[in-house]
Amino acid sequence: MTDVFEVRSIATVVGGHISPGDDFQGGVESVIRLHGEFPLSTLQGLDEFSHVEVVWRFHLASPGDVALHARSPRNNPAWPSTGTFAHRNHRRPNQLAVSHPRLLHIDGRDLHVTDLDAVDGTPVVDISPWFVEMGPRGETRQPSWPTEMLKNYWKSPPTA
Repeated sequence: MTDVFEVRSIATVVGGHISPGDDFQGGVESVIRLHGEFPLSTLQGLDEFSHVEVVWRFHLASPGDVALHARSPRNNPAWPSTGTFAHRNHRRPNQLAVSHPRLLHIDGRDLHVTDLDAVDGTPVVDISPWFVEMGPRGETRQPSWPTEMLKNYWKSPPTA
């Protein structure tokens, strides 16, 4: 039996990216606006951290986007076919994502951040400080295709 539970948003992304994209996610500032039901004291001390961990929902995706099978990333046949849990996109069962934007400053309920790869209107499920000690321990490894695929991901958007 699969556990089913309800999760509600605690904040909403305001501004920043206006549509989802596979590249050029860097250098864009946005605001994570904490819902008014949460006291300002819930943010106390967060401004001492350089980065936050943000769990958010791919709200523009539909349940029909979920892909529970192996496929090539970005449908590029040059990259190996990999399973759903080897991807980091909206095709995941719960359509959740985790990002680590830089926290610029906090103004009331507004967390001003840069390099958040969520779009305007995105519901935020959780916010926590980034602790270096909670990051990967030891050496990390990955195949070559993510580096190739994401070579432009954190570049600034092209100017019009």
